Amino acid sequence: MSTEIAPPDVYTAYLQSKKDKIRSFYDREATLYASKWISKNSYYYEQIKRLIATIVPPGKRVLDIGCGIGHILAHTRPAYGVGIDFSASMIAEARLRYPHLTFHTMEIEAASELNEKFDFVISANSITEMTDIRRCLKSVYRVMTPETRLVIIAYNYLWQPLIELGARLGMRPQSPTENWLTPQDIHGLLSSTDFEMVRDGYRTMLPRRVPLLSALLNNFLVRMPLFRHLGFTYYTVARPLIPFENPEKLTVSVVVPCKNEEGNIEGVANRVPEMGGGTELIFVDDKSTDTTAEKIKKQIERHPEKNIKIVEGPGIGKGAACRAGFAVARNDVFMILDADLTVMPEVLPEFFELIIKGKGEFINGSRLLYPMEEEAMRIANIIGNKLFAMLFTFILEQPIKDTLCGTKVILKRDYHKILEAREYFNSTDKWGDYDWIFGAARNNLKIIELPVHYVSRKAGQTKMTGRLKNAWIMLKMCWVAFLKLKLT
Repeated sequence: MSTEIAPPDVYTAYLQSKKDKIRSFYDREATLYASKWISKNSYYYEQIKRLIATIVPPGKRVLDIGCGIGHILAHTRPAYGVGIDFSASMIAEARLRYPHLTFHTMEIEAASELNEKFDFVISANSITEMTDIRRCLKSVYRVMTPETRLVIIAYNYLWQPLIELGARLGMRPQSPTENWLTPQDIHGLLSSTDFEMVRDGYRTMLPRRVPLLSALLNNFLVRMPLFRHLGFTYYTVARPLIPFENPEKLTVSVVVPCKNEEGNIEGVANRVPEMGGGTELIFVDDKSTDTTAEKIKKQIERHPEKNIKIVEGPGIGKGAACRAGFAVARNDVFMILDADLTVMPEVLPEFFELIIKGKGEFINGSRLLYPMEEEAMRIANIIGNKLFAMLFTFILEQPIKDTLCGTKVILKRDYHKILEAREYFNSTDKWGDYDWIFGAARNNLKIIELPVHYVSRKAGQTKMTGRLKNAWIMLKMCWVAFLKLKLT
């Protein structure tokens, strides 16, 4: 039997030597870190905390990896907050400052040993000092659910010369190592460890407080298309790609808001397909003055093999009608289908496929890719749709091609986020489309657009009348979203 000692893992030893160097640096700096470095750069840290507050709502389960003295974790006001850092001195300082939070001396690669799940995982500049980023990300992946969001904040690599100069001038600590990562580097690392970027951006063009100028650059100019890449801070929000178990067994609720659609009810009942583990079809009669309600009841009698329901709507618009329908919906996937059949029901399985395969968390139909039938949409409406799509793309910092397609799909687990966001945006959206898009963006859901063919209605009258009045309502909603999403 051989008594030879196995050779040491050269790679592990190399990483450990780098970690030891970083750890010893922060152990030395811990007691003075707040008074020396954070106070010296207080404005910069205020901007970091402000950015995180727009992503992480209070009252969540939050894990901060590379938490340092815990001040950023504390700022999130978590219901349950955990910070980990491999510097025992930093953790000791964090425990003294924030005894209501939980802190562990632990390497990020060992995060999976926490055996807990979190709503948000924050890496505020810690990725720039990770010695093996992929190992860290793979470990963090194990403390996540499909709803968890990873928030990565890093220096914009374009600022590297000035940041290094600042360290030499004593304006910031001279960290032993820095990973100068481009956005493409971060996206590649995320993709290779089963994460997907939801959105990203830049903040803080001027990391020092200068009266008037700081507000102009950091609150406004850095959000504008031509200047955004000059921000000092780069951030990414990502989601873990965790597949459903038995996705084909997920069930579907299709809500069909109806207002004087008596000529279309039979077509909807006959054409909406069965999907997944079962489909319920919920008609919401929104105070129709024709025979819509009677037509729905007749279809319920005619199709006992189908799960068809009727709900009485409040009569104040499509958005409220949909909310009434989803209030009684019981299945896993929520869908909206307009009763006018201008988006054909036969396309719904494609929406279902995208959401059960995890391609997106909010699937929005887009009618503006394929040619439309004549009279399917008025020219003025097409132009308005395109203009609002450009405005939405600017506000949300992600491409949106069609803001008013009636066919939308979301998981039931995420629907409450749409309702909460409606209150956040003080929404007056009578159609509900903007509620869903703004809500998905506010909650960092992965938005996917699915091209659909848009055909002319065969029965009934369009409800999209009063174009100028409607456009004014939409502009007011966009203004609120601009203030909340771009200037907060």
